[in-house]
Amino acid sequence: MEKGDSPVRRWEDLDINILVTILLSFDLFQLIYAIPQVCRAWRLACCDPLLWKTLDLSVLQSNFIRLPLKPYVYVDSPSEKKLSRLLNICLNLSRGNIQTLIFHPNLYLNDNQLTFAAERCPRLKRLVMPSWNKIKKRTMCRAIHIWKDLESLTMPSINNPARAMEEIGRSCQNFSALKIMGPCDMLFASALASFLPNLEVLRVRCTVLSKPALAIILEELKKLKVLNISHCIITEDPEDPPLVPMNIQTELDESILEKASRLDKFLTCMSDSCIMCQRALNDQGFMRWYRYEEDLWKVDEVKSLAV
Repeated sequence: MEKGDSPVRRWEDLDINILVTILLSFDLFQLIYAIPQVCRAWRLACCDPLLWKTLDLSVLQSNFIRLPLKPYVYVDSPSEKKLSRLLNICLNLSRGNIQTLIFHPNLYLNDNQLTFAAERCPRLKRLVMPSWNKIKKRTMCRAIHIWKDLESLTMPSINNPARAMEEIGRSCQNFSALKIMGPCDMLFASALASFLPNLEVLRVRCTVLSKPALAIILEELKKLKVLNISHCIITEDPEDPPLVPMNIQTELDESILEKASRLDKFLTCMSDSCIMCQRALNDQGFMRWYRYEEDLWKVDEVKSLAV
């Protein structure tokens, strides 16, 4: 056969299934900025649902300054605009197919950005969003109301959590797993008991947890199967007043162990030789993740809650 007789195939003629398989090996920024520019067929391939089950933005952080008063952070305008552009591109390409959405603890969304994400990700099942500093509670509740299929949430410790927990309990019938990145006090534990009685997996790790709050969790969450309190500072009193040294327990007493015996998994670590326990104690139960290894915040003894 003469060389001139060989048919010439164009890149856009590549089988779509093969192309999507290849695109799975590309990182997010190649997928949204480079590949769609090749041709129309490749841009359409970039919208394939297989590519958008998870949108992982954990590599992205805001350019911010910490403040002493609410919202405790200032995010500069170029940083906010960059995030808005990125969300706009990703959520348009995903066409509503995202089921898992992951944000870095130092990525601070505002109300408009969260609302846009909620409206464009109606099928969301898992949200990892450790920082709510710039988001009003009513905005978060509206987003939760949209996410009817939400099953798992990673969130910060917040004041007056009842409203958010109530909205989850009302709107998300399949919700089963909660990861709290911060202290779980009596108020938080009571909100969980009141509004999320069907919770199956709870992670309260590397923070302050009082014995009374732990007792509420173990007694009231009847369907709880897995509880991770690894590296927690367990205190005897519900809430120690400011400037008063915490009354820290060095081991769990029999009453707690008895209540926890019904669980499938009860994960604990209160060892003086454990580096994570030492870090939690040094940070007084408010882990300053930025001080440590870059991706340490993603680690969890419960596989389904790790990132």
